[in-house]
This record gives sequence, structure tokens and C-alpha cells, in this order.
Amino acid sequence: MPAQRDRAEDAGSTWAHRSGAQQSGTQQPGAHQSSTSGASVASGTSVASAGGAVPGPHGPGPAIPPSEPSTPSSRSTRTSRSFAATRDVLTLVALPVLAALVLPAAFAGGGTRRWFGGRAEGQRADAQAAKDAAAAAFYELDTAQRDLRISIETITAVDDSPAARRAVSDFEALGRRIDEASQKYITAVDAHDLDRDELEASVAARARTELTAAKDELGRVKTELDRFEQGLGPLLGKAETQLARLAPAVERARQSLLAASNALDAVRQSGLRADDLAARLATLGPELTKLNQGAGQHGVPETLERAERVSREAGAVRAEAERLPERAAEIDHRLVSLRTRAQSLTTRAGQVEPVLSELRRRFSAACWQDLQHVPDAAEENVRQAEAKLKEARAAREAQRWPDATALLATVRALLNNTDEAVSAAGDRLRRLNAVQKDPQAEIDRTRFAIRDAQRLAMAGRSTPDPRQARPLDESVARLDRAVATLEGRHPDYWHFLTETEAVRQTVAGVVSQIREERGGV
Repeated sequence: MPAQRDRAEDAGSTWAHRSGAQQSGTQQPGAHQSSTSGASVASGTSVASAGGAVPGPHGPGPAIPPSEPSTPSSRSTRTSRSFAATRDVLTLVALPVLAALVLPAAFAGGGTRRWFGGRAEGQRADAQAAKDAAAAAFYELDTAQRDLRISIETITAVDDSPAARRAVSDFEALGRRIDEASQKYITAVDAHDLDRDELEASVAARARTELTAAKDELGRVKTELDRFEQGLGPLLGKAETQLARLAPAVERARQSLLAASNALDAVRQSGLRADDLAARLATLGPELTKLNQGAGQHGVPETLERAERVSREAGAVRAEAERLPERAAEIDHRLVSLRTRAQSLTTRAGQVEPVLSELRRRFSAACWQDLQHVPDAAEENVRQAEAKLKEARAAREAQRWPDATALLATVRALLNNTDEAVSAAGDRLRRLNAVQKDPQAEIDRTRFAIRDAQRLAMAGRSTPDPRQARPLDESVARLDRAVATLEGRHPDYWHFLTETEAVRQTVAGVVSQIREERGGV
């Protein structure tokens, strides 16, 4: 054992001796080596043993005393110093490495966690990742629900159909599913404090499992919400279309009312009152108030309908107001024209009596009896027309334009009836004179119409169609009966004329039917 100790001390002394020699051999750049040092190295003695100074990195180091004779105690002292120096060097080298490993872990998490957590820290990180993923899913679902709620409100504001009501109820059911999934997520978050020190691995694993389940549930509900939103496409498109029409429609209504008001002001400045138009425009005031209150209070469909109605009625008021000066001038012209016509009919009505006298004298009673009332009726109609003309003029002076227009229409109807009656007497005498002079012309005219229809019915056929042949055969027989009435001392020429006219109308109907069936031939 003493021999082993001595060998260990000699080995330590030799390691220290070599270390000192290496340090003494290191010089600053440009430094001069002494010949003594070189001689010492050549002779095998160390610089430290010669009592020289060991050069350091910045100059000569502390002086090393001359070596003493090698005794057991001196070797032991040198060995202890060598081990101490070695320990110090190893400690200095290991400290930076240890600091590099410890400091990042110490600063992570605010310095509140343990530096070395092992498996628990890995579970904590997984649980935190699951928590972040669940939070992202929760935020995405919440955003989608808020956006979809806006769409539902848009639909309900416009549409009250069964489909819209069903969409609202389905959205409410989805809302309850969302609340359940959100509550599950919130419960999982509140149940686990992942920032707590000394977090057990089992607790972190359970937190990760619950948060992952909450995230999956939120994802499933989000999928249902997306599917529901896709089904709302037609309803939402219809609602958005009506909403897009709303603002322009309301603005058009306002502009129409403004234009009508301006037109009324222009008419009044020309001296016309237009009280009826002003009253019609005033009835639109409450409608404008409702339009200004907005669709939120009265509903989108009702507001759209109201805006269109206001635009239409205000446009009509404006058109009538702009036309009012022309209308007044037209009423004045019609007053003059109808008065002139009434005077002319008065003169013509006086000529009916001589016509009736000639009819009585030359023809049978059946030819003129229906005209007996014409003189009296013409006189009465003219009298009524003149009275209505006075009322119409008074209405024009009072600027009661609708009344004036209605009265003038009555006057025109009375004068038209009078004109037809007066003209009928003269036309009757003319036609009776012609048939009395040459009844064969009327007969030939009617027969020609019958033959022409018969040729058309037989065109491209070997036998006629009974639907067409029957009325044509009846027309031939009817014409023959009418011709027979001309025999005798006082023939009824008027009956003959009405019969031939009826036959020609029947034949014309058959011809129209044939041409329609044959494609307009």
C-alpha cells in the first residue's frame, strides 16, 4: 500500500511538473526566450525547479520557489495542490454548461414552474395544446352563430311564410345545441388549472381528454350549423333581394311626392286651384310618415307595397297636375263644340217630321211605325243636353274639373242618341226608296253571298260538311220567304230588308268558320 501511494504521488508530481513546463514554455508574441530557459529544457530540469517566473497570458506569473529535495512530505504537498487546481478548472468549465441548461427552463412560465418536470410537463403541454384548439373551435362556432343570426333576422324581417317560420324554429334548436356544447367547453376549462405548480401527470392527461372531447363536440355542432346555413340559401336570397329593393323604393316614393307637390305649386301659380288634386296628395302624407318610420316598425313587405303605392298615386297626381292647363283648355273647347252640335241637332230634329209624313204616305205602317217617337225624343234630348252644358260651364268656372268632365260626357251621349235617331229616319226613307225601285238588286246581292259561301264550303270536298251546309240551306229558304213578302198590293219592304240583312250576316259567319278551320284560307 505505501508503494502504491508513492507511485500515485510520483504520478501527480510528474503531471504537475509537465503542466508547469508547458506553461513556462508559452510566451507572448514577440517575447524573447532566455538561453537559460533553453538550457534548462535541454538539461531536463523544469523552469519552475530553477526558480524562474512562469509567464502568464499578460506577462510573467508569480514566482515559483526553487524546488526542494524530493521527500515524501514534499511530494504529498505537490499532489494535493495539483488535485485542487484540477477541481477548480473542471468547476469553471462546467458552470456555463449548467447555466445554459437551467436558465431557459427557469424563465419559461414566469419562473414559477419546476426546472425539471419530466412526464408531468409533457402532459401539461399536451393539455395546453388541447385547450388552445378547443378555444379556437369555440371562437369559430360563436362567430358562425352570430353571422347566422343576422341571416335569420334578415329572413324574418321580410318573410312570414311557413318555410321562414320553420327556419327560425330550427335555428333555435341549433342554438340550444350550441349552448350545450359551449357549456361543456367552459366546464372543462374551469375544471383544470394548467398553470398550477406541481401539476400531476394524471390530472393533465384528464384535462387533455376533456378539452379534446369539448373541441370535438364544438366541431360537430359547427358542421350542423354550416349544413343549416346552406339550406337557408333560397330564403336568404329572396330576403336580400327584397331588402335591396327597399331603400330605392322608399326613395322613389319620396321623390314622387316631391315632384307631385312641385307640379301642384306650378299649376296654382298659373291661376288654377286644383283642389281635388291637392286633397289626393294630402291623403298620402300619413303614408310618407310610415315610410319614414322604416321597415323595422312596419315590416319589409308592407313597406315595399306602401312605397310602390305612394309612388304610383303621387305619379298620377303629378301627371294630372301637369296636364291640368291643357285639360282646362280642352274643356273650354268641348263646351263650345257641344253647344254648336246641340243647335245643329235642333235644326235637324225639325226635319224628321216631313220624313215621317212621306213614309206614312208611301209605305205601310210596319215600315215607319218604330220612328214615330223620333221628333219628340230628339227635342227632349237636345233640351237635356243644353241644361247639362250649363252645369258643365258652371263646374268649369268653379274649377271642378271632374264634375265638368262628367257633365260633358253626359251631353255627348245625349247628342249621340239624338243624332242616331234623326239620321235613322232619313236613312230609312232612302233604303225603302231603293228597294221599292229595284228589289232585285237586294235579292241578287244576298244570293251572291250565299253562292260564294257554298263554293268555299265545297272546295276540296266531294260532300259538304253538315255543320256548314245546314245554315247555308236555311239561308236560301229564308231568302225565298223574304222575296215572297214582296208580293201583294202593299209589301212590307222594311221586313224584306231586315231579312236579307240577317241572311247575309248568317252567311258571313259560316265563311269565317270555314276559313278558321282551314287556317285562314
